[in-house]
Amino acid sequence: MSKLITNGMLISASETFQADILIEGERIVAIGHDLHAPDAERIDATGKLLLPGGVDPHTHFDLPMFGTVSSDDHYTGHKAAAFGGTTTVIDFINQDFDSLKECVDAWHAKADDKAAIDFSFHMNIVRFNDDVAKQIPGLLDEGITTLKVFTAYNGVLRIDDGGIFNVLRTAAENGMLTLLHAENGDVIEKLVGDALAAGHTSTEWHALTRPSWGAGDAILRVAGMAQAADASLYIVHMNTAIGADMLKYSRERGVKVMGETCPQYLFFTVDNMRQPDGAKWICSPPMRSKADNERLWQSITNGEMQVMGTDHCPFFYDGTTPIIYEGKEIAIPGKELGVGDFTKTPNGLPAVGDRLPVMWTEGVVKGRMSANQFVAMNSTNPAKIFGMYPRKGALLPGSDADIVIWDPERKVKYGVAHSHHRTDYNLFEGWELTGYPEKVFLRGELIVDGDEWLGKRGGGEFFKRKEGEVL
Repeated sequence: MSKLITNGMLISASETFQADILIEGERIVAIGHDLHAPDAERIDATGKLLLPGGVDPHTHFDLPMFGTVSSDDHYTGHKAAAFGGTTTVIDFINQDFDSLKECVDAWHAKADDKAAIDFSFHMNIVRFNDDVAKQIPGLLDEGITTLKVFTAYNGVLRIDDGGIFNVLRTAAENGMLTLLHAENGDVIEKLVGDALAAGHTSTEWHALTRPSWGAGDAILRVAGMAQAADASLYIVHMNTAIGADMLKYSRERGVKVMGETCPQYLFFTVDNMRQPDGAKWICSPPMRSKADNERLWQSITNGEMQVMGTDHCPFFYDGTTPIIYEGKEIAIPGKELGVGDFTKTPNGLPAVGDRLPVMWTEGVVKGRMSANQFVAMNSTNPAKIFGMYPRKGALLPGSDADIVIWDPERKVKYGVAHSHHRTDYNLFEGWELTGYPEKVFLRGELIVDGDEWLGKRGGGEFFKRKEGEVL
């Protein structure tokens, strides 16, 4: 049956206008005024906004780490995303096998039957040789067009600079995009050893042993490699002022580099890690300073930053105490594993359901970004960069009917009850938010209706991506 959403205010990345939206099956077929569809189910959006579903290009579901696993899988995390207005996510595949195809198949086995929204994958490259280079073009047949490299996690995830340069060249030759986790692994390794030797084991030392200049160093160094390789580069989870400066510097000099930040890096600092519950804020890269917060906000307001992701990778704060999730008790080992030693605390936090509600209040309502910038950074830009546009990230004839009816007046005292993450805490607990999703559609199907969950396991589909754009 067709659906007709009437009388809403449509917000795109560039325009704001009153519109009706006609949906046939999974796609939008018409946008206009006073659309005529007498047999369609009518949904009145008077006084509401019509936004494209969020696209979160940076999530980690069911990720093994430190003897445990991130507490959201590809069902629970997708459900949380949907309640927050996000309808598409991109997760990261571990390079656990010599065959990249085996790696891809293993992640499909984790995700396909559980997926509740649409999804895709990036491929981590943590070992690189001639055989891996030959296999990379085959990822295109799998709909995977992005590779991730690390300048940190020595001996585990990091490859050397020569390897990173060759990944960039291989990606460029195949119309692919390279993603970078930018820190200085050599400095981190030395400082962690020094801290432990001096008896510094409390949570703030996770940040103090990962200096912010390491991010600036890594971004500029790999941006230089990208320029030499004529490759495009995307910096994930940017958290520092120096990183934002290096992004701007590189772009002004013609490097095809783009940046992503996350909500946590706009609001929290190392001081949060000094609190009794500071382990909640342990993630990599870590929280910084208020000056870093403000520089990142400036990069958003000025249009220097392209994407808002989340790096969603949640763990229980106290994995010894069960929570009730969908009527059942569940407890998964979490942050308590690092009590007395910050190096043993699982790195990551919940955010996929928080991104749109928090950023609307803190960004749009408080005047730090326009509603159009909000749509661009949370939906349209990631869809374009990662080869999903215009099916995703836009409300256009022919686009997937991933639509959020947004109530700009709804006030919510936010926290665990609203976020729906499968964990026992929320960083934004008690925050007063204005503006919230009212209804969320995935390819024309209503999956969130107010506080009611209508989605299902297996309802999401894998999106085979094409070559993206450089913005």
